[in-house]
Amino acid sequence: MEETRAGDGSELKVHVFLDSNELIEKLHQRWDSVKDHPYRAMYSSTFGGIIFDPALMVIPIDDHMVHRGHGVFDTAIVFDGFLYELDEHLDRFLKSAAVAKISSPYPRSALRSILIQLAAASKCKKGTLREGVSVITSSIPMKSPVFATMKNVNYLPNVLAQMEAEQKGAFASIWVDDEGYVAEGPNVNVAFVTHDKELILPAFDKILSGCTAKRLLTLAIKLVELGMLSGVKTMNLRLEEAKASAEMMFVGSTLPIVPIIKWDEEPIGDGIVGELTLLLSDLLWNDMASGVGAQRVR
Repeated sequence: MEETRAGDGSELKVHVFLDSNELIEKLHQRWDSVKDHPYRAMYSSTFGGIIFDPALMVIPIDDHMVHRGHGVFDTAIVFDGFLYELDEHLDRFLKSAAVAKISSPYPRSALRSILIQLAAASKCKKGTLREGVSVITSSIPMKSPVFATMKNVNYLPNVLAQMEAEQKGAFASIWVDDEGYVAEGPNVNVAFVTHDKELILPAFDKILSGCTAKRLLTLAIKLVELGMLSGVKTMNLRLEEAKASAEMMFVGSTLPIVPIIKWDEEPIGDGIVGELTLLLSDLLWNDMASGVGAQRVR
């Protein structure tokens, strides 16, 4: 079932799969060699149900997402069997779809029910990363606001920005816009704590409005009330202002917080994970574990 190569490849003979069973067997052979399957479960609109076999987690070739890049997505975390901030992510997903002029095949209530059942079937657990990481300023042009504020499948700039960071030995990169203001990471928001103990996130007018970032802004008020933070706000920060902050972190659904201790080889603050960063991380994890109301759904 393998391709036969001859010389420079001009006489390449490609195998023809005449039997679907043979093709399925080939797919299973590929996945049998994977020790830890990264995909626990998938709802397939093609098959009309939840599947666990990664060999069958496929998308039709004529899907516009595949051959036109016409698609949107969103990401939510599953923690101890609960979907965190499901309604916020679902609302953003449908908003992105509307902007991209994509009609949902299901009403919102049906999508919500499917996601809850899928999360339950997957039996997923989640961990965290608390050590500090280093980042770089990306040289890859960031997306225009209309595309940056919509969670669409055009992630080529994001992928190139992440690859650029990894090639330089960094955890991730950060975009700075044409006016010199800090924007976001390749797939996460970024937050700062000033030396005056004020939590600042870049304004969401030109970047993705992160669900976890917005939740952090709400939860951080608790630290203000305790006198640990002096304030919480969103505003545009210039690169030099951001680099002069006392603490810095990535904020995203699957993290939910990763401390940043070095930017372009320069230390942030004291160059160690900050106390307030850890307190903010604990706020989010505690909210995931015991939050009330619509934050935890199953």
